[in-house]
Amino acid sequence: MFDPSREQARRFLIEAWRKYRERAVLTELEALAADHIARHPEYHPVLEAGEDSLEREWLPEMGETNPFLHLSLHLAISEQLAIDQPPGIQAAYQRLLQRTQDAHAAQHAIMDCLAEVVWQAQRQRSQPDGQAYLDCLEHKSR
Repeated sequence: MFDPSREQARRFLIEAWRKYRERAVLTELEALAADHIARHPEYHPVLEAGEDSLEREWLPEMGETNPFLHLSLHLAISEQLAIDQPPGIQAAYQRLLQRTQDAHAAQHAIMDCLAEVVWQAQRQRSQPDGQAYLDCLEHKSR
């Protein structure tokens, strides 16, 4: 998917999960999404609600986590790792993996850094700082 709308991204995740549960044929990206979804049973009811979840808002100030954003960040990180972009993320992931001994936990550590770098870029109306991202990952891998 290239630059999907919020609704398209949400529908993609809902559909990937539906197809996975029905044991339908999945695209490579749908299979990756379903794998991430399977690791988050707390999000299954939201995805299984289908259309009812498309317009819902999750407010961080109320202690809520947006499951669609969280899963989309997992997909973004998986893509970054697959192509080592920014250069060095794969090595940082390996260090995190060695420290955590858990691929999912390592991705969550990366997610914290990615969310921070994206938030800073939005605040500053600039491109995400790849070096700040890698520096954050280096700090987390210690």
